[in-house]
Amino acid sequence: MGSSKLGIEYVTGRVKAVLDEVMRFFVGDEEVVRKILAAILVGGHVLIEDVPGTGKTLLSKILAKVLGLRYSRIQFTPDLLPSDILGTKVWRQDKGSFELVLGPIFANFILADEINRAPPKVQSALLEAMQEGQVTIAGKPHELPKPFMVIATQNPIELEGTYPLPEAQLDRFMIRIRLGYPRDEIELLRRRVSWRSDDPTVQVRTVLSGDELLMIRDFIESNVVVSEDVMRYITSFGAIRRDPRVLAGPSPRGLIALMSMARAMAVLDGRDYVIPDDVKNVAIEVLGHRVVLKPEVSLEGVTGEDVVREYLGKLPVPK
Repeated sequence: MGSSKLGIEYVTGRVKAVLDEVMRFFVGDEEVVRKILAAILVGGHVLIEDVPGTGKTLLSKILAKVLGLRYSRIQFTPDLLPSDILGTKVWRQDKGSFELVLGPIFANFILADEINRAPPKVQSALLEAMQEGQVTIAGKPHELPKPFMVIATQNPIELEGTYPLPEAQLDRFMIRIRLGYPRDEIELLRRRVSWRSDDPTVQVRTVLSGDELLMIRDFIESNVVVSEDVMRYITSFGAIRRDPRVLAGPSPRGLIALMSMARAMAVLDGRDYVIPDDVKNVAIEVLGHRVVLKPEVSLEGVTGEDVVREYLGKLPVPK
């Protein structure tokens, strides 16, 4: 079935089936999972920033299984090399020639675990993959599988021996989000007992396929309407760039990401049109990490998320 033949009821039903299956196994804030799923639906990459043990790896494995995608986990460490991610050419003595050995990035769903523990050279190896959907090995480009997405994690409190992500790298992530602690940890323990396995993902059902995901992505791009008033509301967040506390505000890529996320949130709510609340619901996750503050402002404890939250309260909202 082509994306042009899909209807909003069908698409929303399939997406909700994905969400329901994920929430069968993940005990956490459903709204956070909705936003991560929304980013995946529109081809975005996700940065999850949270303390250890909150379920970042588990959630990524569940999502990959439910979406029917080939999963690859890359553990970022200080001694990692770009070739460990991308692949390299290896000399085969028996064949008398070099053979290309592809790295773990050649999968649909990549978990870049503790991304800030690898040096900048390794982090930058992801840039081309995340932006272009391809990598260059020995001077030759190689296309990555479609769909392709990266969920990266980092620990915000244990920063010794880490390398902060540069702004260019952060800008490639559609959203930065935190999972937080489960609200019902008794339910977490109940489910842990009922799984009777250290890895509950073996019981997860595959609800979607990669081809279906691409069709839904195309449907959102082609059929979810964004009015001129809502577009003007989205671009009004560009006022953050002129704030005297700000060195650099949301990039044009950030505003496009905000519109894409709003479209996906509309679909999750069963609509083929965007309302201002869709934009407001995801603005902090989309724009917060794209706001670079002056050093003296950061030292006062103000964050990019705080600035976006402030503008959410004062920018005029279309009716």
